[in-house]
Amino acid sequence: MSVTVPDSGCCVLTTWTPCSARLPCKRALARRSSARIWHPPRTDSRVRHNRQVCRADLASTVQNALQTAWQPHPGLASGVLVNSTVYVLGLQILLKGLTPAGVAHSWVLGTAVYSAFGPAGYALVCLYFILGSAVTKLKLKQKQKEGIAEARSGRRSPGSVWGSGSAGTLCAICALATGNAAFWQVGFVASFVSKFSDTVSSEVGKAYGKTTYLITTLKTVPRGTEGAVSLEGTAAGITAAALFAGAALALRQVSMQGVVVVTGAAVIANLFESYLGAALQGKALWLSNDIVNAIQICLAACIALVTTAYLYWFSCAAIQCLHQHMGHPDAHI
Repeated sequence: MSVTVPDSGCCVLTTWTPCSARLPCKRALARRSSARIWHPPRTDSRVRHNRQVCRADLASTVQNALQTAWQPHPGLASGVLVNSTVYVLGLQILLKGLTPAGVAHSWVLGTAVYSAFGPAGYALVCLYFILGSAVTKLKLKQKQKEGIAEARSGRRSPGSVWGSGSAGTLCAICALATGNAAFWQVGFVASFVSKFSDTVSSEVGKAYGKTTYLITTLKTVPRGTEGAVSLEGTAAGITAAALFAGAALALRQVSMQGVVVVTGAAVIANLFESYLGAALQGKALWLSNDIVNAIQICLAACIALVTTAYLYWFSCAAIQCLHQHMGHPDAHI
C-alpha cells in the first residue's frame, strides 16, 4: 500500500499487515493454550457409571437366580443365593450338628447340591444330616462310657463332612459340567443312601448289638471294633437304606427302578466298608475313618451309575431287537 507524505513530497511505500496476522489475539492464544494442555477425563462420573452398571448386573443376576431357584436344576447362581441364605438364617442350628469348620465346608456341599439337583436334592441332604445326627445320639452316655461314641458328641468336622458328602459333591459337579443331571442324580442319591445306612448300622450296632462278629473271620469281637457287624445293626442298616431310598423316590430324585439300584449299591458298599475297616484300618496310618467312609460312598455311587448305564443300554438293545424281530421299518436306537 502507498502512502504520500505532504512535507517532503515523496511517496513511501509501506505494506500494511493486519493485527491478527502479526500478533495472535487473546482468543487465538486461549485456543492454542487449551489445545496444548491435556485435561484428564473426570473419573468421578466414570466411577459412578461403572457402579450403576455393576448394580444393574447384580440386580439382574439376583432376579434370574430367584426365578430359577425352584426349578429341578437351578444352576450355580441360585445355589449360592439360596444356600447362603439358609446358612445365615440357620447358623445356630447348624452349629449343633457341625463344628464351625464343618459348617464352612458343608456350605460348599450344599451349594453344589442345590445348584445341580435343586430343592429336592437339597432337602435330601438336609434330611440325612438331621437323621444322621439324631442316630449318633442313641444311648450316647452308654457309648461314651464304653469309649465307642463318636467324637465331639457326634458333631461333624470337615473330615466327616467330606466322608459323607464327597461323592455327592462330585456327582453334582459332573451334573453341572455335563448338563446330564438325571444320570448323575442316581449316583448322588446312592452315596447318601449308603452313608445313612452305614451310620444307622454302626450306631444301632453299638447301642443295641448283642453279639458282634469281625466280618473277615466271623470271630466274636467287642462292640465298636472296626469291621465288626451285628445282626441288629445290619438289619437296621438295610431297613434305613430302603427307607431313605423311598424318601428319595418321594422327592422325585430317583425312579422306582432307581430305588432298587441305590439300595442294592448301598448294601454292597457298606459290606465292603466293613471289610476294608477290618482288613486295613489301623494298619495303614493314612486310612482314617473319614477316608474309609469316602471310599465307601464313592463305591456306592459308582455301582449305581454303572448299573443305571447298563440297564439303559440293555433296554435300548432290547427295543432294537424287538423292532427288528417285528420288522419295524423305523427300527433304530
